[in-house]
Amino acid sequence: MRAWLRHHALSFGQTMRRLAASPFASLLNALVIGIALALPLGGYVLLANLQQFARGLATDGQISVFLAPEASKSDIAEIDRRLRGTPGAARVEFVGREQALAGLKRAPGMAEVMATLRDNPLPDAFVVTLAASEPELSRRLEQEIKGFPRVAHVQADSAWVQRVSGLLRFGRTAVALMATLLSFALVAVTFNTIRLQIMTQRDEIEVSKLIGATNAYIRRPFFYLGAFQGMLGGLAACVIVDLAIVVLNRDLAGLATLYGSDWILQLLGLTDGLAVLAFAAALGWLGTFVSVSKHLYKIEPR
Repeated sequence: MRAWLRHHALSFGQTMRRLAASPFASLLNALVIGIALALPLGGYVLLANLQQFARGLATDGQISVFLAPEASKSDIAEIDRRLRGTPGAARVEFVGREQALAGLKRAPGMAEVMATLRDNPLPDAFVVTLAASEPELSRRLEQEIKGFPRVAHVQADSAWVQRVSGLLRFGRTAVALMATLLSFALVAVTFNTIRLQIMTQRDEIEVSKLIGATNAYIRRPFFYLGAFQGMLGGLAACVIVDLAIVVLNRDLAGLATLYGSDWILQLLGLTDGLAVLAFAAALGWLGTFVSVSKHLYKIEPR
């Protein structure tokens, strides 16, 4: 056990010396890996921020029911009764046309526009809050309410949330595909880096094999090298993405202010950052395993 731990310590020290011996090449490899990982990582961070933004805007599902101009008070009372008795409707609120006009006049810049109108163009309406924010429930109630008499138009106010959710699902799939393709690129970079190291130590490895060294003993220093290079690449990817977010937030803050919002992109969290480092290290280890296994077989002493 002590010998095993001692060799791990020696392998780790050997890896650090190799990286320190060629700092420019090590930095360049880490940068290549970091750029490859930064593309899907940046997409993931952007989607996570957009999902959080959409979740913050999303409220309980609502359906707006606009009445025909000829709807009388008895028609309104009948529609109110039927809406309140509809399964799935948690709350029903009547918004009269005068109330709607008064609310519109309070909106910035709308008072002057409304003053130019001779008649109130807004209809009476009901706002139905759903018992659950489920697309199927919203579609069912929308179709049912359209059949009510004196109902001119029915609008599901949460439809845009469903569209955003669909776009986010599409984006997550695209990011996953990009991450898969670039992961193969990371493995290939590690494969070639380790291959060059093996070629420079071919004689040393052959002598080690002749005196009884096991494949696990020979692989161990290369595993440390591949995993550590992958981890450095993951660290570079995190730095690149966070720097990009800081730069984007400078312009986004000004844009959000114009819309009365203070929303900005959140930086990569600690948990996600550690997951990226572990993922990059695992890919580096995989590339090393494939490279060392292939070349050990070739230089196996006959």
